Amino acid sequence: MSLPPLFAAWRQTLRAGYSWASLRGDLGAGLTVGIIAIPLAMALAIAVGVAPQHGLYTVLIAAPLIALFGGSRFNISGPTAAFVVILLPITQQFGIGGLLLCTLLAGLILIALGLLRAGRLIEFIPYPVTLGFTAGIGIVIATLQIKDLFGLQLASQPSHYLEQLELLVQALPGIQLGDSLVALACLAVLLLWPRWVPRVPGHLVALTVGALLGLLLERGGLPVATLGERFSYSLDGVTHPGIPPMLPTFAWPWQLPGADGQPLTLSFELIRQLLAPAFAIAMLGAIESLLCAVVADGMTGSKHDPNAELLGQGIGNLVAPLFGGITATAAIARSAANVRAGACSPLAAIIHAAVVLGAILFLAPLFSYLPMAALAALLLMVAWNMSEAPHVVHTLRIAPRNDVLVLLTCLSLTVLFDMVLAVGVGLLLAAGLFIKRMSELTDTTSLPWHTHQALPALPEHVLAYAIRGPLFFGAAEKALSVLRRLDPQVKVVILDISAVPMLDMTALAALQSVLHDYRKHGVGLILSGASAQLRLKLRRAGLQREHGQLAYARDLPRARSMALDWR
Repeated sequence: MSLPPLFAAWRQTLRAGYSWASLRGDLGAGLTVGIIAIPLAMALAIAVGVAPQHGLYTVLIAAPLIALFGGSRFNISGPTAAFVVILLPITQQFGIGGLLLCTLLAGLILIALGLLRAGRLIEFIPYPVTLGFTAGIGIVIATLQIKDLFGLQLASQPSHYLEQLELLVQALPGIQLGDSLVALACLAVLLLWPRWVPRVPGHLVALTVGALLGLLLERGGLPVATLGERFSYSLDGVTHPGIPPMLPTFAWPWQLPGADGQPLTLSFELIRQLLAPAFAIAMLGAIESLLCAVVADGMTGSKHDPNAELLGQGIGNLVAPLFGGITATAAIARSAANVRAGACSPLAAIIHAAVVLGAILFLAPLFSYLPMAALAALLLMVAWNMSEAPHVVHTLRIAPRNDVLVLLTCLSLTVLFDMVLAVGVGLLLAAGLFIKRMSELTDTTSLPWHTHQALPALPEHVLAYAIRGPLFFGAAEKALSVLRRLDPQVKVVILDISAVPMLDMTALAALQSVLHDYRKHGVGLILSGASAQLRLKLRRAGLQREHGQLAYARDLPRARSMALDWR
């Protein structure tokens, strides 16, 4: 087994040519995307239940590693909204230590997928499944932001969606005017600013407006919850608000606190409990990263290496948790902004991580003044864009009913239960409906001699049939059951299988059963038009030529001659 090529994205860059103009493009794109990534990384870390600096550490560590070892020149990796519905329950149950350990396990799974060259397998996930669970994730994320949008106080943080809705409704009388005004102002900027000044990131302006408005409201006597009030850190025994202005340090995930505040105990049982969510993280990370690479390829005309991309994502998620980073994957919105800003190589992703590094070291005290309502408004827009609501509505109107059923099933299960169940059920439902559609394409029809020129004047003891379509487990028994319904006077059956592209073991077993019945009743079977591949498969299964019982004919005229010779 050959390894995926190392530094695949860099090799692509060198083949395409690199110049000073390319370097200027990477510098501008890295700066732009870095500014975009800073508030998103903090907001997404808060959304999954950890301190905001862990989102910044994710960009700082994972993004350069994925850019170095990955397979796409333009992917920008970091925390993404798609993971919120998976990571938040892990944090609630296992704490920050369990979340980082789960991310590390997911990194190992992604590396294994890359080494096994499973990159192309992601293409077999049906579009309705992907659209359904991403829309469901968008709904869940939007619901989670209602608390901070309006400054609500919840008695608890339940894990089930319907329970969350119930608590939110109960808490609505406690809406805080200050938080609500900040949220509305930020949403207005996020909606209108891109139309006025598209070159300047709207969310940066929205957060600035939100912070200034929050300070004015505080002075006017309206309290506004800020990041500094919600999160703090200790340095030399002194507690400071906000996030620490320093680099992350190395720590094994199981040395960090669990849900009870005590360090985890690394054990086989803990790993067993985390394997299922780790596999879900790896699958979602693979899907989102490769979809992102496809989008970037469409925008630039490039071609990514899917297996190298999985390998890069695995390395990034393996190392980042050792320095406090949460799950990372390629982000479609940030990657698209990277391309539009003029990126030419993975260097832009490394520069964007350097911008985040500068923010951690020099701007950390200012982040304390960011209102939680402003960050919630930012995530609400992310959720709206992720849900692709107009596209979902359009798909529901034009898609076949089976695809609509799959989409709605995945969406509902994602919202009401979890994404892992939604994807599993969605794939099974899509596969079952596909098998049903394929089985309907396979049928067996009789070939009357008076309507078929290749079979002139067949005697009454010879019948001819034709099978059209694949003979597999979903269609074989139905298609071959016609051959069992014979009159006692019939002694030879001609079966035209020239239009059968494939058959599986179920079809072989069903055909052997038909032959067994024919032998008992003295009926011979002639298979006509089988391709060389089908003949080889039939003979390997033990269906050998036997005079008067089984024969192979290259076409229908030859089959007719053999039938007349037999009886």
